[in-house]
Amino acid sequence: MGVGLSMPVIILVVVAIMSIKIITEYDRMVVFILGRLWKVSGPGPIIVVPGIMSAQRVSLRTIVLDVPPQDIITRDNISMKVNAVVYYRVMDPEKAVIQVENYMYATSLIAQTTLRSVLGKLDMEALLSQREKINSELQQILDSHTEPWGVKVSTVEVKNVDLPPEMLRAMAKQAEAERERRAKVIHAEGELQASEKLSQAAKVLSENPASLQLRYLQTLSEIAVDKNSTTIFPVPIDMISLFMKKN
Repeated sequence: MGVGLSMPVIILVVVAIMSIKIITEYDRMVVFILGRLWKVSGPGPIIVVPGIMSAQRVSLRTIVLDVPPQDIITRDNISMKVNAVVYYRVMDPEKAVIQVENYMYATSLIAQTTLRSVLGKLDMEALLSQREKINSELQQILDSHTEPWGVKVSTVEVKNVDLPPEMLRAMAKQAEAERERRAKVIHAEGELQASEKLSQAAKVLSENPASLQLRYLQTLSEIAVDKNSTTIFPVPIDMISLFMKKN
C-alpha cells in the first residue's frame, strides 16, 4: 500500500520539478495555457505545467544580423555586391511570438530585400559617397516593417561594396587624371601669383632706379656665398644703351 501511494507522489514531484523554469534577466517567457496566451513572465522562476501550459523564450538583448552579400544593379547599370550589418532587439515579446512565426528569420529576409531595393535606385557615385544617408534610410524602412512584430531596428550599416575589376581600373584612371588636373591648376595659379608679384616688384623698382642697382649687388652677394667659380656681373641697362646710341 505504501509503495502504491509513493508512485503518485514521485510523479507529482517529478512533474513539479519539470514545471519550474528559470528566466534570466535578459529573457522573457511568453506563456500559453491550453493554446491561449496567458502572460509574459520573467525574470526569475515561473511554473509551466507540461501538457497544459507551454512557453516560448524570447531574448531582449540586441541581436547583430550580418546580411549576406547581395547582387545589386545600380541605376547607372553597374553590377556589384553589397553586404550590411543590422542591429535590432525585441521590444514587445508578445508580438514577436504571435505576430510572426520566426522574427529572426523574417528580419533577415526583409533586410536582404530592402537592401537590394533601396540600393538599386541609386547611382554608383551616390552609393559610395552618401553612406550615412543610405544607412538612415535603410534603418527607417526596416523599422517600419518590423514594428508590427515588436522588433526595433536601431542601426543599419552598409559594410562592403565589391566593385568589378574593370570598374576599379576605370576609377583608378579617373582618380589619377583628377590628381593631374589639380596639380596643373595649382601650378598655373602659382605662376599667376608669381607674375603678379613680379609685376608689382618691377613697378616699385622703376620708381627708383637706384633700387635696381642695390638688387644687382644683392644678387652678387648671393652668388658669392655659393663659392661658384663663375661670377656674373650684371651691367646696367643704361650703360649699354649709351654705347648703342654712339654706334
